[in-house]
Amino acid sequence: MAHLSITPAAAKQIHRVLEERGEGLGLRVSVKPSGCSGYSYVLNFADETHPQDAAFEEHGAKVYVDPEALEMLDGSEVDYVSEGLNRFFRFNNPNVTDQCGCGESFTV
Repeated sequence: MAHLSITPAAAKQIHRVLEERGEGLGLRVSVKPSGCSGYSYVLNFADETHPQDAAFEEHGAKVYVDPEALEMLDGSEVDYVSEGLNRFFRFNNPNVTDQCGCGESFTV
């Protein structure tokens, strides 16, 4: 069975954005072909569940993963980080074999 973990920082940010938005069940994650290395992560709000979704919950926050992305994301950790003035969700994905220099796309 696939696994995805959510750090406390990511859970706090998911709660924050859903509260500001006033609706939503959690974060929806998928991947799309993109960039120089092959794929990029796509983040959206999950306003409803789909029967094929894989759902993961930690620290009271939910992340829904598109079934086509599940194998690529298996074992990943969703984190929320601050680097200088930038704040963003980061995927610590053990399946990544290469990524572009700017970090926008990856290969599995």
